[in-house]
Amino acid sequence: MSVDERFERRSASYALTILTFINLFNYLDRWVVSSVAELIKPELRLTDTELGFVATGFVIVYMLTSPVFGSLGDRKKRPPLIALGVAIWSVATALAGFARGFFSLFSLRALVGVGEAAYGTIAPALLSDHFPRTRRGRIFSIFFAAIPIGSAAGYILGGIVGKHYGWRAAFWIAGAPGILLALLVLAVREVPRGQNDEAVEKVVVEGPWYTAYTDLLRNSPFILAVLGYAAYTFALGGLAFWMPAFLERVRKMPHDEATVTFGEIALIAGFVGTFGGGWIGDFFLKYTKQSYLWVSGIATLLAAPAAYLALRHPDRSVYLPAVFIAEILIFASTGPINSAIVNAVSPGERATAVGFSIFVMHLLGDVPSPPVIGYLSDVSSLARAILIVPIAIVLAAAIWLLAAWRGQRRDAVHA
Repeated sequence: MSVDERFERRSASYALTILTFINLFNYLDRWVVSSVAELIKPELRLTDTELGFVATGFVIVYMLTSPVFGSLGDRKKRPPLIALGVAIWSVATALAGFARGFFSLFSLRALVGVGEAAYGTIAPALLSDHFPRTRRGRIFSIFFAAIPIGSAAGYILGGIVGKHYGWRAAFWIAGAPGILLALLVLAVREVPRGQNDEAVEKVVVEGPWYTAYTDLLRNSPFILAVLGYAAYTFALGGLAFWMPAFLERVRKMPHDEATVTFGEIALIAGFVGTFGGGWIGDFFLKYTKQSYLWVSGIATLLAAPAAYLALRHPDRSVYLPAVFIAEILIFASTGPINSAIVNAVSPGERATAVGFSIFVMHLLGDVPSPPVIGYLSDVSSLARAILIVPIAIVLAAAIWLLAAWRGQRRDAVHA
């Protein structure tokens, strides 16, 4: 191996390591609010609908600013943009610990969305340029394995710190590490866009910014993948925000046990599912180009009955294993579907495509799901309201399976 090849591998490994750690704290900061929701509610006198909007405030801003950072990510140096985003969301997370009511908490959680948009849109595109196409399922499985780990850390942090020191301390601790990560990401190497794709020519982004969006709207494989992701995100966002409260209210678990239990399940099941899905997607890629979509659709379809059982059966020995199985199957699609999205577009449009996908999947996904479930809980009960989740899971699976089937037919025609 030449010196240049060793340098490239070390640069790629450093990029994957730092961006994965940032993704971990991304989700820790995102879900710590869910773990302390039952502590925030009485002190700030919030309804379930308002609690749902606290979660949605972040997602709305994240959704609206993602296309902006996506366009910048295809035209500017990417590590400095990521560093700026990490610094913004970390400071906003820490400041949420000083909230005095719904408006201040909502505003600070919304500001977190600005920072995460800079990271969430650009990091997958940057990783795609560091690694070859045939390894992206596995690389994204590592990168997205930070989702269950970070989410679990957020639940566990909120449960333990919230019990002993209060919900405000949980926000302060969650936000602190981000400043260091913002500095470390500046050392990530910017690489040529598309250097690991089939095209050997240099990728140059030309024309008005909106031309990339017109290309994406005409790209039916991309659109179907994103619409399925939106239904998936509706389910995952609603489940992630309301499950600790569901365990506490409906299953009568103590607060710290509910958050820690769900955090532990999310950690183990999410880690196994994310890694397994990425490796399976890459394995079947040698048999079909639609491997990522088939794996995503089948795993998600199998998750629906497990999720329904977890939410309906009153026996702890049944509903906790069902939650575990559902989480494994849900997270199995994370690496494959993100690989399908970046592979469906040209290298010069990847950050824009990720930004647009974030906009759509949150607009139709976890922007409405927490407040919708909260509203349905206010007018009926949380036990009934949360049953909308399995329905959304089935819809996501159906869209991805349709996309895989159409792609399979298209590949056969062009074979």
